[in-house]
Amino acid sequence: MLNFSNNKKVNNIHLVGIGGIGMSGLAEILLDKGFVVSGSDIKSSHITKKLEANGVKMHIGHYEENIVGADIIVHTSAIKADNPEIAKARVLDIPVLDRAEMLGRLMGNYKKSVAVSGAHGKTTTTSMISLIFEQSELNPTILVGGELKEIGGNVKVGSSNLLITEACEYKENFLKFKPNVGIVLNIDEDHLDYFKDFDHIFSAFSKFTKLIPKKGSLILNNDDYNVRRLVHHAGCNIITYGININSDFQARNITFSGAGYPSFDVMYKESFLERFTLNIPGKHNIYNALASISTTYTLGASLDKIKQILSKFKGTHRRFDILGQWNKVTVIDDYAHHPTEIRATLDAVRKFPHNKIWCVFQPHTYTRTKAFLLDFAQSFSDADKIIITDIYAAREKNIDEVHSKNLVDHIKQEGQDAVYIDSFGKVVTYLKEYAQPNDIVLVMGAGNIYEVGNMLVEKGV
Repeated sequence: MLNFSNNKKVNNIHLVGIGGIGMSGLAEILLDKGFVVSGSDIKSSHITKKLEANGVKMHIGHYEENIVGADIIVHTSAIKADNPEIAKARVLDIPVLDRAEMLGRLMGNYKKSVAVSGAHGKTTTTSMISLIFEQSELNPTILVGGELKEIGGNVKVGSSNLLITEACEYKENFLKFKPNVGIVLNIDEDHLDYFKDFDHIFSAFSKFTKLIPKKGSLILNNDDYNVRRLVHHAGCNIITYGININSDFQARNITFSGAGYPSFDVMYKESFLERFTLNIPGKHNIYNALASISTTYTLGASLDKIKQILSKFKGTHRRFDILGQWNKVTVIDDYAHHPTEIRATLDAVRKFPHNKIWCVFQPHTYTRTKAFLLDFAQSFSDADKIIITDIYAAREKNIDEVHSKNLVDHIKQEGQDAVYIDSFGKVVTYLKEYAQPNDIVLVMGAGNIYEVGNMLVEKGV
């Protein structure tokens, strides 16, 4: 099933950084395929404990001895070359692959593999598509970049020849995949700690389109100018969707409920297909739904099932999660960490009944904060009060010497009310003093800012 240059029989696979959302999903698939799986991570978590309960030999901490008996080492992109397990594997001539390479090899074993790419909306769209196929009794294997309540986590191992996965452009990892159905939701500047500029990003997506075989399908957001340009790079069947530009699948007659939930007609090649209503807010989710409708309808799902699932879909973990209330203040948690995502999320919140919108934002990585400082400053226009916390470093060191205070200064120059607060506890105290009934508090970021939301509603404290 897995072929390697040294033709060595593969039985034991060791995953370095196994506690991550992507690596843990890969571990569960490998277990199901009959491999002996071990793994290591820097700390224990509910994910590592779940994997250990499922049969993974777990190591907390990274040490040379962890790889004893391994035939292959697989690592997450966050792991550096000087990691002791990776370094020891090189000395012992044990094959070392990153997660994308391993997943790409596994994808070759599925008759139909769907890869969802784009700068924004991958997790939501992958979840929509997955649930439509899952509840159509097609029993797919699913890999989502977030936790999806309906499948009990971020992965579900199916018994059919259908695989659905997110395809992240970071470090051009998605070029190691082998999809026969590709989706491109949008193309935007991001991950500038790796990509040189926008041309480099577009080049990666153009290479991704060429991965789709001639008999496969490429599903494109026609309203995104740069996605539209990909048509000239593809050699397969093209299916388009959109709102503003005539497309194969097009949303028209869009309305929003009092809570901001959209309803819209879908036209297929200019003929009325069906009217859809979503249970998640925002115009950006119309695009996500259109991508899902285009994909699942093209691959044979029934229209009734697509409509039913989308009408019930409530999103994935940390994607517009309404956590609860305190003192009639509604607390919402969202993963948005890019200026485009912040604008889209605030636009959705603005449609909710409210007095004032408080936005608590945790910038994610120093390089992203520095690269998009002005864009970030201009992305909060729909918020009334803005609180900025310390930057979540993730994989980086602050070599650029950028600080959250720099972002606050630029937001103030845009004429908005912004403040820097240096601890989550102080943020909670500040909000509980000044937020009033019928206000909305939106906590946003890809780090651990969700802790503020949980503290506010006294959930998990």
